[in-house]
Amino acid sequence: MTEDFEEKSGEGLNLQQVMGIVRRRRWHFLIPLFFGWLLVWVASWELPSTYKSATTIIILAPTVSKELVPSNVNDNLQDRLQSITQQILSRTRLIHIIDNLNLYPDKQGRVAPDALVERMRKDIDIELVRAPGREKLTSFNVAFSSHDPQTAQRVTSELTNLFINENLEMQNQQSADTTKFFESQLEDARKSLSEQEEKIRQFKDQHTSDLPGQLQSNLAIMTSLQSQLQTDEDNLDRAKQQSVYYQSLIGQYRALQKSSKGPSGAPVGGMPAIDDFLDKLRAQLADLSAHYTPQHPDVRKLKQQIAETETMKAQLAASLNSNTATPVPDNSATSSNGDMSLAQLQSQLQANQIEIANRERSIATLQGKINEYQARLGQAPIREQQLADLSRGYDQSKANYDDLLKKKNSSALATDLTERQQGEHFRMIDPPSLPVKPDFPNRIKLCAVGLALGFVLGGVIAGGAEFMDDRIHNEKDFKELIPVAVISEIPEVATADEDIRRSQSNRLAWAVASIVFVSILVGSALSYFRG
Repeated sequence: MTEDFEEKSGEGLNLQQVMGIVRRRRWHFLIPLFFGWLLVWVASWELPSTYKSATTIIILAPTVSKELVPSNVNDNLQDRLQSITQQILSRTRLIHIIDNLNLYPDKQGRVAPDALVERMRKDIDIELVRAPGREKLTSFNVAFSSHDPQTAQRVTSELTNLFINENLEMQNQQSADTTKFFESQLEDARKSLSEQEEKIRQFKDQHTSDLPGQLQSNLAIMTSLQSQLQTDEDNLDRAKQQSVYYQSLIGQYRALQKSSKGPSGAPVGGMPAIDDFLDKLRAQLADLSAHYTPQHPDVRKLKQQIAETETMKAQLAASLNSNTATPVPDNSATSSNGDMSLAQLQSQLQANQIEIANRERSIATLQGKINEYQARLGQAPIREQQLADLSRGYDQSKANYDDLLKKKNSSALATDLTERQQGEHFRMIDPPSLPVKPDFPNRIKLCAVGLALGFVLGGVIAGGAEFMDDRIHNEKDFKELIPVAVISEIPEVATADEDIRRSQSNRLAWAVASIVFVSILVGSALSYFRG
């Protein structure tokens, strides 16, 4: 029969059955409900209050556009902020803050400093704020939790100042290091450029005469030297011809002197040779006059030679005429005139020999110079290639120097902006707040948790007691339990004492329920207003 009852009762509960269970198991429900809530509520007041002070640091963009003055620090703000956070949360920094602000006085001296550092790291909260729909950081929140609200505010203010100052210091340091790097690179580039300039200068000093720029000048000079050489060679040929003529005249003049001393007194010819010589001289004069002016030294010299030759011819003719007209010559006079003419010829021959020697030396000198300039012209392509190699190295050094100079100037300008806090920097929106309510524990939430726990606990206990009870509490269950129909029912007959006890029990239950719910309401209100 019991099994049949369990099968029937397991079909489901209606509202009447539930109300019956509540009436029967009110104490099983109210007492666990109250004590479950009370346990959580008391625990919430036993937990130490933790106050949280927070502030927001906004990230301001540079006042000058990055297109005008490019930044010379790390542009990845998240990486820089992570590096700043690691430095601020380092053991040295946190111990310094703990000692200065006297944090965790109840634990100092009893726990290791590393444990205090870990505790403080857990109390610090840093939250990044990004722009909606973008990955760019716009700000970040800094918060610190402590049992004392003033301490939480002071620590948050200290951390905020550390973030702002550390960011500024890091930017200044990175910017200054970047500028110094470019300055050192620029100095190396300047030295390299100076070395290239010195190499080019030494090369030009060593090869002044055969540089590519001197090609046309050397070619013009060599052409002029070749023309001068041709002129000197022509003059040398004329001088050699004159030497031959002078020697011939001297020989003929001496033969004439010997013949004038013969018994017959008949002269030996010689005038035709002089005439031939004069004809050649006049032909040379005509040729020179076609190329040079009358003031040219060669023209003037040739005219002088013609004049001297004509004078000798006249003297020779006079000497011959005197020998022909006078049968008995005056040997002393004739000898004197002949000696003078011979002396003149010998003097001119000697001058001619000197001229020939000078011409030969001049030709040798000109030939040496022509060979020298030919060598220069031959070396011009080699020098041009060597100079091109040096110039290429110089151009590369110059381009590198100009590029580094531009970067250095831009970096110096960015450093100046950073030092003036006109670059990307942090700024605190509002001072750290002074918390008036604890951030933990949230006692009103714990009240709700305790109430839920009480309901669960009361429901479990009441349901368990009802499940363990095998008595029948209503006629429906009884009718379903027996196999025959019920013919008649005997109502419950209660005595006066039973009615009084039942009434007292109901009033007590309502009083206890009222006390429980009033206590829960009062405790929740206290948690809300005082928590």
